[in-house]
Amino acid sequence: MTALRYVARVMETTSFPPGAPPPLMPPPVIAPQPPPPPRKSRGWMIFAIVLLILLAFSWFIYFSIFARALTFKSGFGPGFTTSAMRTAAPRLDEYVTQDNHSRNKIAVITVNGIITSHSKDPDGNSMVDIIKAQLDRASDDHNVRAVILKVDSPGGEVMASDQINKLIVRFQKISSKPVICSMGSLAASGGYYISAPCRWIVADDLTLTGSIGVIMEGLNYRGLMDKIGLQPMVYKSGKYKDMLSGMRETNDIPAGEHEMVQNLIDETFQKFKAVVRTGRTAAHEENEKANMGGRALATDWESVADGRVLSGEQALKYGFVDEIGGFDTATDKAMKLAGIRNANIVEYRQRHDLSDFLSLFGESSKAHDIKLDLGIEAPKLQAGERYFLWLPPAD
Repeated sequence: MTALRYVARVMETTSFPPGAPPPLMPPPVIAPQPPPPPRKSRGWMIFAIVLLILLAFSWFIYFSIFARALTFKSGFGPGFTTSAMRTAAPRLDEYVTQDNHSRNKIAVITVNGIITSHSKDPDGNSMVDIIKAQLDRASDDHNVRAVILKVDSPGGEVMASDQINKLIVRFQKISSKPVICSMGSLAASGGYYISAPCRWIVADDLTLTGSIGVIMEGLNYRGLMDKIGLQPMVYKSGKYKDMLSGMRETNDIPAGEHEMVQNLIDETFQKFKAVVRTGRTAAHEENEKANMGGRALATDWESVADGRVLSGEQALKYGFVDEIGGFDTATDKAMKLAGIRNANIVEYRQRHDLSDFLSLFGESSKAHDIKLDLGIEAPKLQAGERYFLWLPPAD
C-alpha cells in the first residue's frame, strides 16, 4: 500500500471533531528496496568446460597410444627382448565394390601412376610392398578365384617394374589363380612390363600401350659452371668412378664410357623383350589348353619393340593384348578362366587409424612436402636411374 493510500484510508476511518483540522500524520516509512540478488559467476562453468576438453583429449591420446601399441610385437620368456618391433606390412581391409550375392570373389588390384619404389605410405611401405600384400591376401583367400590387375601407368623404375612382374608370375604359379590385366588409358613401357605375365590382357581400342624400351637421362651443366666461375674438384679411385657426372667437360669423358652405358641400356632392353616373349608365350599356351583362344605374339613383334607407343587395336594386331574391351570385359573373362558363373568384385584398401594420425605429431621435426594437384603428373627422372617409362612429347 502506498503512502497516499494509507493516509486516505486513515482519514476515512478516523472521526474528527466538527471544525477541527485533521491532525498531522507522521510521514509514512518507506522501506528501502531489497538489494538485487548477487550475480552468480560463470567462471566455474568455463573452468569445467576446459577441464572436460582436456580430459577428453587425454583419453584420446591414451587410446591412440594403446592402438599403436597393438601394432608392436614383444615377448617374454626364453626369447625375451627389450626392443619392440612394429609390423611394417600394409594393413588391408576388404571392400566389396560390386555385390553379386556370391561366395566367389574377384579381387581388383590397381596400379595407377608412376611405378616406383621410392614413394612410401605412413608405415614406410612402397608401391611394391602394397601390391605384394594385396596378392598375398588374394592368394590366402580361398573364395578369391581370380585377380584383375587394373593398369593405368606410363611406366616407371626398372627395378620396381621387375619386382611387380615377378610377384605376378609367382602368384599365378603358387595359387593357380589367373591374373587378368585391364588396361586403362595408358599402359606403356613399365605399365606393359607388369602386364606381360598376365594370363589375359584386355585393352581399350584407344589405350596407349607398348613403348617397349629403356631410358636413362643425365644432365651436363659444366658449361654453366664455367660461366659463373665454379671449378669442380674431384678425387676418384678410377677413371670411370664419376661416370655420368654432369660436371665434366666433353673432352674429359673417358673413351669407351658411352659404349659402356649403352651396353647397360641394351642389356636391360633385352631383358624387357625376354619378359614380353616369356609372358605372352606362357599365357597363350595356357589359354590354348583351356580352349580360351587369345592372341599369340606376331612373328614380327620385335619390329615395333623400339619404344613406339601402340593403340589398343595395333597392340592386338601384334599379339601384345588378347582382347579389345573395358573392365566389364576383363571381369567376364576372369570368371570364364576361373570356371565360375558369378562373383563379388572386391578391393583391398589400406587401413588408417588413430595411430597414423598421431604419427604426424611425432614427425613434426621432419619436413612435409606440399603438393599442388594440377591434373597432371610430371615424373622426376633421377640421373643415372634406368626407367621403363614413356614420356609424352612436351608442348
